[in-house]
Amino acid sequence: MGWGVGGIEGEAAMLGQPVYFLTPDVVGFELTGKLREGCTATDLVLSVTELLRKHKVVGKFVEFFGEGTRSLAVPDRATIGNMAPEYGATMGFFPVDERTIDYFEGTGRTKDQIKFLEAYFRAQQMFGVPMPGDVDYSAVVKLDLGDVTPSLSGPKRPQDRIELGKVADTFRSLFSKPIAENGFNQQAEVLLTRHQVESERQSVLEKVPQTPDNPPTPLAAPRFELEMEANKPTLRASHAKSVGPVEGGDITIGNGDVLIAAITSCTNTSNPGVMLAAGLLAKKAVEKGLRVQPHIKTSLSPGSRMVTEYLRDAKLLPYLEQLGFSLAGYGCMTCIGNSGDLTPEINEAISQSDLVCAAVLSGNRNFEARIHPNIKANFLASPPLVVAYAIAGTVLKDLMTEPVGKGKDGKDVWLGDIWPSSDEINKLMKHAMNPKGYRNSYGKVKAEPGALWQGIEGVAGDTYSWPTSTYIAEPPFFEGFTLEGPPPLPAASAAAGSKEAVRDARIIALFGDSITTDHISPAGSIKDTSPAGRWLQEHGVVKTDFNSYGSRRGNHEVMMRGTFANVRIRNLMLPAGPDGSREEGGLTLYWDRQGGSQKMFIYDAAMKYISEGRGTVIFAGEEYGTGSSRDWAAKGTQLLGIKAVVARSFERIHRSNLVGMGVLPLQFQGDMSWQALGLTGEETIDIVPDAQLRPQSQAEMVIRRPDGTRQEVKLTLRIDTPIEVDYYRHGGILPYVLRQLLAG
Repeated sequence: MGWGVGGIEGEAAMLGQPVYFLTPDVVGFELTGKLREGCTATDLVLSVTELLRKHKVVGKFVEFFGEGTRSLAVPDRATIGNMAPEYGATMGFFPVDERTIDYFEGTGRTKDQIKFLEAYFRAQQMFGVPMPGDVDYSAVVKLDLGDVTPSLSGPKRPQDRIELGKVADTFRSLFSKPIAENGFNQQAEVLLTRHQVESERQSVLEKVPQTPDNPPTPLAAPRFELEMEANKPTLRASHAKSVGPVEGGDITIGNGDVLIAAITSCTNTSNPGVMLAAGLLAKKAVEKGLRVQPHIKTSLSPGSRMVTEYLRDAKLLPYLEQLGFSLAGYGCMTCIGNSGDLTPEINEAISQSDLVCAAVLSGNRNFEARIHPNIKANFLASPPLVVAYAIAGTVLKDLMTEPVGKGKDGKDVWLGDIWPSSDEINKLMKHAMNPKGYRNSYGKVKAEPGALWQGIEGVAGDTYSWPTSTYIAEPPFFEGFTLEGPPPLPAASAAAGSKEAVRDARIIALFGDSITTDHISPAGSIKDTSPAGRWLQEHGVVKTDFNSYGSRRGNHEVMMRGTFANVRIRNLMLPAGPDGSREEGGLTLYWDRQGGSQKMFIYDAAMKYISEGRGTVIFAGEEYGTGSSRDWAAKGTQLLGIKAVVARSFERIHRSNLVGMGVLPLQFQGDMSWQALGLTGEETIDIVPDAQLRPQSQAEMVIRRPDGTRQEVKLTLRIDTPIEVDYYRHGGILPYVLRQLLAG
């Protein structure tokens, strides 16, 4: 078996360091019954994610078993297993059985490979799906597949599932609910207001201002370059203005409008059942005369070339293309924020009127600002539902009781009119389960890697030369490194006050629940007024060449400035507005030694505290660090001088990464929280762990308030294993491994 580890653990593993972990609980997930007609594997996985989040399976293994499990094809099983980070488990896995053999045959494995696979698992007595009573699990969760309904998840987290028929009402409700209740804190009376984007009918290309750093695209450029002309980030919004409701003529946008609809790469787009369903729905929609409005950004970015091949063989790809779902590329795109920008006029209209517009995508993650910084409502859905919502153009339309749109004859077209049946999908499955096609496709990877790949030049020598670059730079993690490790730990009887204690630290952030690694770690586009954007401009990079944080992850100067710079993150140290709203963005209150405060970016405040020789701490709620592993979420935290994170609970990989970077993770005990303690950010903090740093031992936190009062609180040290003690005391896993290598 294999499962995901943090990037920092991965770096250490490449240097020969084993990955240590506590023996996990194994939760059994019993599936019974069968999926109903019209339900997809995506609907199932969203139900599983919701259920397992409620059962709190962080750090646990989840094995699926039972009669219902036997009925699932391997692509459907993989779709569920791939969502393990979203439901919090270390891994979700399925046994090997006859369905596995069928899949291996259909995807071009050799007879010998299949023979050895089956023989091995039968010899180990591990072949076949267990039934109830066969395995003694730590706990059992049950789901009847017949209870699964068509669903979306959102608008901010993968576990927040919404039945299809309740999406519109849920959005209406969340629109005016406070942020603390997962809402958008808007006035209900403006929900249906439309806002003008274009004042006259012009083509997008006619309105593109040609500036020195935004040269015109050559007329002979490839089609994809011409299509991206309007998405250049330096375009000016010359026509956007907020107005009252308008009718016809110009393009208008409003709350709930779908502005991004993406069939984006992940296991969903390697699952032929849902991909063929999307193609069939597109075919039926086109034949009935349905269209997608041209200002909606649509894309198809599967994870494998085989997907486009079987869609083409099934004669479905042209219909997807007619609706705007043209191939954008292979690999992570919209789900990681690489959807490209919206047109500047639309961005301006959203910003001017504080619109809550939507994205609907078939990926795994929809955390705040991940898809696009200006799209506040993001919904996960099956590929066919992505196409349906692109046609509908809004999440305020109930697709169960209202038509998707009007056909060429002017008649209403309902979702049921274009939704494919299981029989229709199964008849086309032969194009997806094509052994020869798989062998040919993957054979090309080896035989024809491509001119660009072959043209990459490396450098010679024993060490990297670190050329001057804003993309890659020598990281500072080994500055001041010495061969000498930390001194021996004191005896068990030693008094508290160890070298590992955090003294006189300032609070740099107070966060609520579900702070994700997207909130913490740099992701997506770089704002020109942010610390990272300012640094790039100071180093001669114009805004059109900013690229993304992901592309610049090799340069710590950019990445540390982007840490806690998410445009939707809310630091609750900042006082609430009169309406209860909270200022968004990576801001904090810097407190000087005289007790004065000043609002500034978290990065700028962190640098001030570092210059004063003062450490900082973060307080948070439940599920701190959910989402992708994101090693930079921990690296950036360490580079900002943050010594400890105190939370109600941690996600597995981020907790491990914090230890791996020498940052103390600590957990509140019982029902305690920073809110219950009445913290405001004005306090100074001492944290004194157990003198021997025993795993999961008790630590003492001392809160000193401005009025001179003092409060002691017991915390649990979330250094979970003896090897993690060594990592932390060496200043992180990388210095520890380097010392081991040099000493050996």
